[in-house]
Amino acid sequence: MSKMAAISATRLRQNLYNLLDSVVDTGVPVEVERRGRLLRIVTVQRASKWDRLTAHKIVAGDPDDLVHVDWSHEWRGDRVP
Repeated sequence: MSKMAAISATRLRQNLYNLLDSVVDTGVPVEVERRGRLLRIVTVQRASKWDRLTAHKIVAGDPDDLVHVDWSHEWRGDRVP
């Protein structure tokens, strides 16, 4: 990422959409000088929805026990739905 010279707020206002498109297309940030301070417009990578998920403990006990559940004592073959 190369560095761009700081521009004035007036120039930013005149070319706002072109400068924003340039940042999006090239990834090169734009620095704006305002009241003697530098502000920077940069692209930010959003976290995916999978990265924002939080883990929830919903199984009380050993999850492997769920794989080997025996329901044969509950089964009655004479039932009609």
